[in-house]
Amino acid sequence: MNKYLLSSGICLLSAAFAGTAQADGSSDVTADILVIGRSDLGMKVATETGSRLGLTPLELPASIATVDGDTIRARGDLTVAEAVSRAPGVTTIGNPGNGNTALSVRGFTGQSSVLQLVNGVRLFPTAGTITFPTDPWNVERIEVLSGPSSVLYGQGALGGAINVVTKKPSDRRELDLEASYGSQNTMHFAAGAGGPLGQVLSYRADASYRRSDGWVDRGRSESLSLGGALRFAPSDRFSLTLRGDYGDNKPMQYFGTPLIDGRLDPRTKRRNYNVRDAQMHYRDDRLTLTAQWAISDAVSFTNTAYRLSSKRRWYNLENYCWIGATGECPSGNGSGIPGLIRRLDNLGIVHDNRQLGDQANLTIRSQLGSGLANDLVLGFDVNAIKLTYSNNFAFADQSDEVDPFRFDPGTFDGKANRIPRYLTRTSEWSVFAEDRLKIGQQISLIGGFRYEEDRVKRRNFIYDAGGNITGQVNAFPNGARQRKFENFTWRVGAVYQPTPNLSFYGQYSTGVDPLGTLTTFTTNATQFSFTNAKGDQVEAGVKASFLDGKGSATLAAYRIVKKGLVAQRTPTSPIEQIGQQSSKGIEAALAFSLPGGFALDANGTILKARFDDYITGGKDFAGNTPSDVPETAANLWLTWQGLGGLRAQAGLRYVGRRFSDNGNRFRVPGYAVVDAGLSYAFTPDLAVDLRVYNLLDKDYAATTYSDQQWLLGRPRSVDVALRAQI
Repeated sequence: MNKYLLSSGICLLSAAFAGTAQADGSSDVTADILVIGRSDLGMKVATETGSRLGLTPLELPASIATVDGDTIRARGDLTVAEAVSRAPGVTTIGNPGNGNTALSVRGFTGQSSVLQLVNGVRLFPTAGTITFPTDPWNVERIEVLSGPSSVLYGQGALGGAINVVTKKPSDRRELDLEASYGSQNTMHFAAGAGGPLGQVLSYRADASYRRSDGWVDRGRSESLSLGGALRFAPSDRFSLTLRGDYGDNKPMQYFGTPLIDGRLDPRTKRRNYNVRDAQMHYRDDRLTLTAQWAISDAVSFTNTAYRLSSKRRWYNLENYCWIGATGECPSGNGSGIPGLIRRLDNLGIVHDNRQLGDQANLTIRSQLGSGLANDLVLGFDVNAIKLTYSNNFAFADQSDEVDPFRFDPGTFDGKANRIPRYLTRTSEWSVFAEDRLKIGQQISLIGGFRYEEDRVKRRNFIYDAGGNITGQVNAFPNGARQRKFENFTWRVGAVYQPTPNLSFYGQYSTGVDPLGTLTTFTTNATQFSFTNAKGDQVEAGVKASFLDGKGSATLAAYRIVKKGLVAQRTPTSPIEQIGQQSSKGIEAALAFSLPGGFALDANGTILKARFDDYITGGKDFAGNTPSDVPETAANLWLTWQGLGGLRAQAGLRYVGRRFSDNGNRFRVPGYAVVDAGLSYAFTPDLAVDLRVYNLLDKDYAATTYSDQQWLLGRPRSVDVALRAQI
């Protein structure tokens, strides 16, 4: 752990806590500690993700959902991915290879189709991996924009965009504390504070530490998250906010449990087939500076500059398969002695990644005449990404066969062979515009466009016989020094509001996805000339707010088509960019509060995702469901705020069956997991929580790592937490 950063974080928190305690001991916090969270779908609260025009969900011709940060912590969600998968149509497909953060939305999966943002600024993945942010403790809310989002945020957002909005400085003094302990020796200690520091300064500071022994052998994990922000606001029209975040994460070194004869064997579900000295370690350090200036009542300007440094390490023996009676692995990973587990892919990988960027937009609001109003946003986005990629792939040939039930984990072989292989320099610039024309009080027309240009340069390192770097060589074919991508995307939609609480909408939008990951672009001569895959969506829906704002409902139907997949008609034919996949579906959500302290949040999705035209290696996948895509999913959460400081809650998470391969040979069964909780407030500022995860102790595959290698979810676990507001 970086001792300087940790010391700085502790000092920042100490100062924050000192600032919270006033000389007279007063506090502005009056809310009962159990009254936390609000409806996940606030229809009349402006979102930061669905539009830069400051529109509410009722005013947007798109599907936008919000998961409130207090609700996340009340439910006991442990990760950002776990929290956001409570939103309509979102499921997690996270595994150690993608930083445990990848998601599936509307039939499209992974970091190249579901964009992830922090405070509206996109994160650029490396080899399909993102590891930031690390903890939901300092999250104010998570917003989900479903469907193509390239017009707003650029390439890699055909399925949707996920925006994590962190807690901000405020003028209200607050201090939150939590300490918990539970099953698998799981511990959590967290603190957060905020408030004014004089007339023009305010702050926010958060720290969260987690550790656990995990639910498999050698399953220890540990993480530290620090965040702080200082806001300078000399007037109501101008503010400058400096924010820093640091994450140090050592996740569980668990790549999954191999099936035996196609089934999960109860004797292996707590076994960890990784090596004894496996390592996974992620460090992310982010700094942002945001300026907001209301030039006049009609004109405003926002600019955000940022720097993100990510350093990631993996040393693992990653793939396992059971050798059947024929002596072959069902997934085709070789042969061996029947009845044993074959372990292979002894991989060492290091990402040294740095991102710099700046995003600005100018908003102009005007009245065009009687009953006509227009809002316009003009902006630009520039980014530069520097990556050094190291691995041991040339030496990663360690494999062995072990007894499924009794074996020596062994140690990692080849760490010394993990050396820098190549570096890439990726630059991006784009210009965008968004406009809304409001006709009277009931009709709005909304549109936008984005032009983006991405350039990727890649150089491979050259080594001498002694293993010393002697130079670099251009990696692209035909003497090319770089690869340039140009994309133009647009969207147009309409909203009809017969009443202020009801809206009908329709939208057509376009998007682009890279073929893989932009920053680790392939050097394959055939694919060098390919463009990004292109897609479009047609969507229509209805939204409503009722019960004086205590209830909301949404219903959306959509169809997305993605063209330009890489395909190969026969094993000997050329690779072409001719494939196509599509998805169509329905999403619905309902949230409301009732007298007597009862509240309900429910959502669900039904979709059909298919390869329409996709042949690779002579295998025709047309009609198949893409891997990692569940075609049904639902969430239900019930809460009862009782008398005498008592609160009870229960939730159901359902994920339908999916496949771990595009050929649909390996089916992963669906699952339903029940969580529950009971809270008691001793005072309005002090409460204890009892949280039960996986109440029915369901064995299930949360996701997969290979065809028959399941990453199992947490078994039944009980945590007890003490929370305080001061």
